[in-house]
Amino acid sequence: MTYTEDVRAGERRHRVRDRHGWPRRLTVLCAGLLLALLGTAAPASAHAALRGTDPADGTVLRTAPRQVTLTFTESVGLLTDSFRVYDPRNHRVRTGEADHVPGRSDTARVTLPARLGTGTYTLVWRVVSADSHPVSGALTFSVGRRTAADLAPERTEDPATTTLYNIARYVAYLAVALLLGTAAFVAYCRPRTRDQLRRPALAAGWTLAAATAALFLLRAPYEEGTGPASALGLSAAARTAATRPGELLLARLLLLAVAGACALSVRRWRAAVPRRAVLTAAAVLAVALCLTWAAAEHASAGLQVPVAVASATLHLLAMAAWLGGLTALLLTLRRTAPEAAEPPAHVATRFSRLAFASVTVLVVTGVYQSWRGLGSWQALTGTPYGRLLLAKLAAVTLLLAVASRSRRWTARLAEPAPVPLAGRVPQPAGGPPPPPEPEPPAAPRPSPDRLRRSVLAEVAVGVVVLVLTTLLTSTLPGRAEAEAARSGTAAAGIPAASVTTIPFDVGTPGGHGKVQVTLDPGRVGANFVQAVVYGPDGGLSAVPEVRITLTLADRRIGPLDTRVTDRGGYWAAGSFDVPLPGTWTMKVTVRVSEVDQVTVSRTVRVVR
Repeated sequence: MTYTEDVRAGERRHRVRDRHGWPRRLTVLCAGLLLALLGTAAPASAHAALRGTDPADGTVLRTAPRQVTLTFTESVGLLTDSFRVYDPRNHRVRTGEADHVPGRSDTARVTLPARLGTGTYTLVWRVVSADSHPVSGALTFSVGRRTAADLAPERTEDPATTTLYNIARYVAYLAVALLLGTAAFVAYCRPRTRDQLRRPALAAGWTLAAATAALFLLRAPYEEGTGPASALGLSAAARTAATRPGELLLARLLLLAVAGACALSVRRWRAAVPRRAVLTAAAVLAVALCLTWAAAEHASAGLQVPVAVASATLHLLAMAAWLGGLTALLLTLRRTAPEAAEPPAHVATRFSRLAFASVTVLVVTGVYQSWRGLGSWQALTGTPYGRLLLAKLAAVTLLLAVASRSRRWTARLAEPAPVPLAGRVPQPAGGPPPPPEPEPPAAPRPSPDRLRRSVLAEVAVGVVVLVLTTLLTSTLPGRAEAEAARSGTAAAGIPAASVTTIPFDVGTPGGHGKVQVTLDPGRVGANFVQAVVYGPDGGLSAVPEVRITLTLADRRIGPLDTRVTDRGGYWAAGSFDVPLPGTWTMKVTVRVSEVDQVTVSRTVRVVR
């Protein structure tokens, strides 16, 4: 065997091993993606922040209010059981039906009974923000005087429902990227193996339809915070269909059905349908499909909604063309026959131009969406949204670096192979011609294997970018968080007062429990201090003495005695002055008998 034959045989063996290794690598990639999805399936952060309440949280009123009003940073939707009011004994109070203040979609209210007794009442609420995410929280108000109110049941997310809903959201994003990216790849790059890409496109379409159907069924329990079993009722589906998120999900299913019918028609009457008409119909369907996301996420609420919706639609289209097209290119290179005379260089070159245009659109729309979501430079590092955005920026930078390497390999594949010169040797007069010189071997064309590996790396990093993008859609934007902070309320509507629960145990039978200390409003200046002691059974416990002190060690201030007094079931101080902001050490001394007492401590954050 000659040297050239040995080299060619080695290349064939390498290609065979490489082709057998691709399914394993793709399997590992899919498994890693699934783990990433399951690991990041956390409850979505609130997107509408509570701006203010009337009455204000923690206030003491002389007379009972006739209604409670909550104002948010964006418009909110109401559920069938959005507001629950509990009296001082933790019994639910009958209220009127919740509705919006006329002309104010961002303000909701609930009517209270005409007569409310003396004591502290708790309002637990749950609404749906304009960008389709549920928001919940609680507040308290007192009539006449403060009393020790039992803890009202929290309206938290159901872990199973939230996990399933978030997984369906991730799968839907991946499926639309593969579906639209494959279609754009076939339409623009025109690979010879386009028939081989039909199966992945069909799989992506069916997966997107299944994920959308799952989102529609899980929508009602996701909003209500109930278990997945409640999604099986017809009433839940009817409630979802009457909401804007439900309408958009149904529109998405209808668009997928229309796209499937058009694809079957084009395949049957391919010769009779003009290519331009097919491309126009596909573009219209793709834009409409992406609108069902843009009209339900961050872009649908806040400032400059029309521009934001258009930007989000273009961002999703460009993302699908790039990342979905990468997957289609990977499959095309993977299925290229080893004995092919020429690698699909023209396909890779065309996709390189498509990817460059997609990246340009992603950068422009991404900068706009970042400005709209952040609102300030401080939010870039001081909010979860900003930190996620920085992580996405780092991943996109890595993706661009890998893409530039792919472009270099694409350019090398597109170069024509050098042709050896076969010149004539002059013959001397009167003599036989000399033997011809051996032709130099032609330079081998670069193997497409390196391009395949580079594209695979692009796909892997692209999956990370897509996961971070989905996480951003479920995180409170920095602009909304800053607006909520300026209004003095917590981002998710949690009361602004500082509430600290400290367990204690004096070491005697029945001598353990917990103390709930409320520092209202938890800021520099005058604060109302309240301490409620709970016994071993979780009920209120009367103790002979409670003492609470605060110390700011780094400024050598304290201990400052709050001088709480027994108010008949709870301990309180009407006005306690906190001089400086910082992390204070709160020490609570609980005496349960004449000789048994214990001192426990916790840190408390006081803001300006």
